[in-house]
Amino acid sequence: MCALLPLGRIRRSAITLGHGRVILRDLKQPGHRHPEKVNRPDTLQPKKPDWIRVKAPNSEGYKQTRNLIRENNLVTVCEEAGCPNLGECWSQGHATMMIMGDVCTRACSFCNIATGKPPQALDVFEPGRVANAVAKLCLQHVVVTSVDRDDIKDGGAAHFAQTIRAIRKQSPDTTIEVLTPDFLRCDPSVLEIVVDARPDVFNHNLETIPGLYTEVRPGARYFHSLRLLQRVKELDPSMFTKSGIMVGLGETRQAVMQVMDDMRVADVDFLTIGQYLQPTPKHHAVVRFISPDEFKSFETSAYGKGFLMVSAKPLTRSSYHAGDDFFALENCT
Repeated sequence: MCALLPLGRIRRSAITLGHGRVILRDLKQPGHRHPEKVNRPDTLQPKKPDWIRVKAPNSEGYKQTRNLIRENNLVTVCEEAGCPNLGECWSQGHATMMIMGDVCTRACSFCNIATGKPPQALDVFEPGRVANAVAKLCLQHVVVTSVDRDDIKDGGAAHFAQTIRAIRKQSPDTTIEVLTPDFLRCDPSVLEIVVDARPDVFNHNLETIPGLYTEVRPGARYFHSLRLLQRVKELDPSMFTKSGIMVGLGETRQAVMQVMDDMRVADVDFLTIGQYLQPTPKHHAVVRFISPDEFKSFETSAYGKGFLMVSAKPLTRSSYHAGDDFFALENCT
């Protein structure tokens, strides 16, 4: 049995094994959190360079944000994905809300979110709780993301729309960014449900180059994700679109340039590029750490290709400084 990890809440759900035997699944135990990775060989992450290191969170602002998240029984991708910027963002009262539970139906090799069959149906009260937290935090800009829910017919599109509308009702001046799943197993029309709810930014991450999808993002399809972003622009040309990739997974610079070109063909406005960090030894290996100078070169190339806004730094994540970047993006147009 794996040792408990000393972070966050302990969340348990029942899972059924062979012969009907039921045990409690503890999402803080690596073997329960990522059962599909248990038999993978360990790959140790190389020593992090100085530009990757961050301070442990301990400010009063961090504690206030953490308490508010707990009081409203919310899940954040900041915690679930082990984001290195959690301390900085929470200390400023910023958190990325993760809706539709904390168990994902996909098993991406880079991701630290728990995988498996989600134990519960969607919570109809969750949009209201998210809206309440946004209002209490007095957020100018909020990012709402989710796990993949391939067990739901519309992939959670209606739940996204309800959350957007609930936030609008309580905080009409707050701008809203959604970071959605790919809705791969849904009718194509479900995308319209999210777009019709009028988020200010529609984000869907390509995550990596197409040549690495089978090992990094096996449950997804590169060109489906690309087409999803393109369709958002076709449905609403005025909506900002955004996508991001990780580097350090084994991609070449030429392949990253091609992804940029593909995004521009799909009319993506905003690009994020960040360093991949390995959550556990069972996850995909870090092939190398990309230097700040290389990130600056990516940024220069991306602007040259026509992106309106680019964030390319080692600790860049989709939601990192998302509000500041959105307001800058608005000023670009």
